[in-house]
Amino acid sequence: MRIVLVHDYLNQRGGAERVVGEMHRMYPNAEIYTLFVDRAKLWDSLNDAKIVPSLLQQVPFVRNHFKLFFWLYPFVVRTLKIPDCDVVVTSSSAYAKGIHIETRHGRRPVHVCYCHNPMRFAWDFDAYMKNETGNKLLARLARTLVPFLQRWDMQTVRDVDVFIANSTVVQQRIARIYQRYAEVIFPPVEVPQALSMAKRHQDYYLVVSRLVSYKRIDLAVRACSRLQKRLVVIGTGPDKARLEAMAGPTVEFLGWQSDDVVKRYMWECMALIFPGEEDFGITPVEVNGHGRPVVAYRGGGALDTVVDGINGVFFDRPTVQSLKEALLRVERLEWDGWEIRNIALRFDQTRFQEDFAKVINSVAGKSQVTSAVIEQKEVLGGF
Repeated sequence: MRIVLVHDYLNQRGGAERVVGEMHRMYPNAEIYTLFVDRAKLWDSLNDAKIVPSLLQQVPFVRNHFKLFFWLYPFVVRTLKIPDCDVVVTSSSAYAKGIHIETRHGRRPVHVCYCHNPMRFAWDFDAYMKNETGNKLLARLARTLVPFLQRWDMQTVRDVDVFIANSTVVQQRIARIYQRYAEVIFPPVEVPQALSMAKRHQDYYLVVSRLVSYKRIDLAVRACSRLQKRLVVIGTGPDKARLEAMAGPTVEFLGWQSDDVVKRYMWECMALIFPGEEDFGITPVEVNGHGRPVVAYRGGGALDTVVDGINGVFFDRPTVQSLKEALLRVERLEWDGWEIRNIALRFDQTRFQEDFAKVINSVAGKSQVTSAVIEQKEVLGGF
């Protein structure tokens, strides 16, 4: 069975790229096609991968300002030439699922799309642009492209034989926007092989995140500053200067740190603060794997991973006051590190490999895949 992988672009270390890294571990001989790649920013799991970029790899100004050219990628992704294979797996939050898959010798490879989220700037434009740019002129120009992107996105849905969603909330979005059924397979999370309950320092809260506005790190900074609680922030991003300006003396910004350093802070923290609404959110599960609880906004992927009072607590409103109340609550509760870790094991890499392999093996060898499409239509009751 020959498999080809496709991802939007490989120029950052995010949760979606971790998923691609795990797919590469499962299928090490599979080529990975993408719009462009920055090998200096790959996860270690992808360092030995054969990555085939588009012609945009030769255009540095596009790669250096890639978010400005979102309108161009639907055209470029169609230029990627996929070799003859049995299964094409697209890891997509925007463009990868639009890959052109040719029919050769009367047979067409199966297209399995692992969907991290439907294209945000097509279906949630206002929220996306609010987080990405303060340039009103650029936002107005970009808005004129929304109808085109929506049409393109819906057209590419027809070429997907099987959808997989990374969380329940994304499954619901796929059903609402695309009118398609998606099986949920949670992203793989690295959970420590062993857990020691030896005494550890627990005098600080932790944030591990890219520092961008939609992550709502400002809520954590303001809440800990007002409560005079120690907060350690690990990560970099365009929102760093704004966050530093609002921070009190109890907030410490460490910038980027190695995996080993991050794991030590996870192990020693009082709790992780996860204040934004994410499609899934791998970091909270990683912290749970170290036996530590999470303080999370009640929404998005956290609804799949946090059991209130067992491995974390929720706050219900995206406000400083609501988060402050949750921080005070987490300090009042008794936490069982073993029970917290057992919940994290539901999302470990072995579970992902088993669930994902079942889907791939079930469709391998099917040409045209009409049965898979019919099955999904029947689940939805037709459309």
